[in-house]
Amino acid sequence: MIFTGQAEATIDAKSRLAIPAKFRSRWDPEKDGSTWFCVPWVKTNSLRLYPERVYEELFRAGRRDPSLTPDQDQADLELILHSATEQVDVDANNRIRLVSWQVEALGLPGEVMVLGAGDRLEVRSRGAWQAEFKDKLGAMASLADRLGGRARP
Repeated sequence: MIFTGQAEATIDAKSRLAIPAKFRSRWDPEKDGSTWFCVPWVKTNSLRLYPERVYEELFRAGRRDPSLTPDQDQADLELILHSATEQVDVDANNRIRLVSWQVEALGLPGEVMVLGAGDRLEVRSRGAWQAEFKDKLGAMASLADRLGGRARP
């Protein structure tokens, strides 16, 4: 499953977000798990939504030294990450109820964009995303070069 593209959506008064159809069609509850993990990402004021199986796989892969006695940095990161992450269910209308404190902490408005980000979805303010999207497109080549470890001639 790979999530691509973007869709406009709304967070209603009960903090519910309907998963756009274009993304629902890529998600298989039988294979990917029936719930999502919602991770607030303060650097981009977004919520990262991971299907259950993806989140579990990433958690296992990210554990450098699984231990009851991790070093302090690892223990601190795990505490912050997992205490801020919430598992959310999908209702019969294909909506997830976002956790109010996460929405409020990030200042997400009712009008949002749901963005495909490969193995996850990201929920961002529609206005903020529209304001920065063109710049992000313009920076894509240099970002790819930096990540690829090669300089552009």
